[in-house]
Amino acid sequence: MGKTTHAFGFKLERDPEFKHERNVECFVEEVMRDGRPLKSITARELQTMEFPPIKYIVEPYFVEGLTLFAGKPKIGKSWLALDVALAVAYGGAALGNIEVEAGNVLYAALEDNRRRLQRRISQLLMEDADWPEALDLVTDMRRLDDGGLDDITRWADKADNPRLVVIDTFAKVRPAKGSKDGTYDADYASLVPLQQFAGERGLGVILVHHQRKMDSEDPLDTVSGTTGLTGAADSVLVLARDTQGVVLHGRGRDIDEVEAAMQFDKTSGRWSVLGDASEMRRSEERTNILKVLREEDAPMGPRDIAKATALPEDSVRHLCRKMVQAGDLEKKGYGKYAAL
Repeated sequence: MGKTTHAFGFKLERDPEFKHERNVECFVEEVMRDGRPLKSITARELQTMEFPPIKYIVEPYFVEGLTLFAGKPKIGKSWLALDVALAVAYGGAALGNIEVEAGNVLYAALEDNRRRLQRRISQLLMEDADWPEALDLVTDMRRLDDGGLDDITRWADKADNPRLVVIDTFAKVRPAKGSKDGTYDADYASLVPLQQFAGERGLGVILVHHQRKMDSEDPLDTVSGTTGLTGAADSVLVLARDTQGVVLHGRGRDIDEVEAAMQFDKTSGRWSVLGDASEMRRSEERTNILKVLREEDAPMGPRDIAKATALPEDSVRHLCRKMVQAGDLEKKGYGKYAAL
C-alpha cells in the first residue's frame, strides 16, 4: 500500500482498491484514530463506483439493514414479525399479498417457549403441511455483546442464503449499560455492531422493541429509549393504534416515509396492508361529507359541513374543492356545495 506524507505530517495510505495515482491535494484529509488511518476515496472515484440495488425484504416496508420495529404491548408486533419470517422462509406473500424473495431466516422468539411458538406457527400456516426448512428458530440467545452477535454471524456463515434475522425482543439481547455510559451514547453503541453486521452482509435484521407510554405527534418519537436507538438503526417502523385503526408508520435511510393502514385477522393471526393511511382517511372524510350533503338535500357551506362532520373547517374547504374537481360535488352559488 503506497504512502505519502501530508503537509500536516499525517501518513496517508492509498486504498489498494484504487490502483491509479491520485493528487495528494484531492485527498479527503485522513487523520489517525486509535493508531489506524481512515481510508478515503475522492468524490470522482465514488462517482464511478457501482453498487448492487437495495434489497427489499418486504417492499416497501422492510429493507436490508437494521430495522427497529416498535409497538405497544399486545398490539401484535410478534405476529407480524413471525408472519414476515415465514413468508421469507417459504418465498411466499407477506402482509397480505406482497411477494417476497425466499431465503434463510433466523427467528429469535425470546419471549416465547417452544410450545407457544408451535401454536403460533400452526395458526399462521393453518393448512400448510410442511413447515419451512429455511426457518431456524431459537427461544434463547446471549446478549449481543456477550456472544449473541457471534452466534448470529455463525448462523449467517452456515446458511445457504441468509436473508433475514428477527430478534423478538431487543430487551432480551440488549448490552448491559456501563455505569459511566451516557444514556444516548449507550443506546447508540448498543445497536452499532448489529447495524454494521446487517450492512456488511446485505441482509435484513428486524429488532422488535417497545413504545414508551408517553404519546407524541410523531409516532416514531414514541420508541422506548433515547434517539440514540432510532439514530443507529437504518429504518424505524412503529405499529400504532389511533382513532382510525392501526397504522404502520415508517422512515429510514433507504425507504420512503410510509404510513400504511393495517388490519389484523384474529383467526389466522395475519396482518394485511389495507392501503395508504392518509388516502384512506381522506376517503372516509369524503364519504362523510357526501353523506351530510345528501341527508341535508340542500347546498351547505364549509362551516356547516364541518360542524356536521366534526372535521376541521380548513380540511373541509380543501376537500370540497377537490371533490368538485373529481365530480363528486358541484358548487352552488357563493361558497356552497351540493352532492351530485
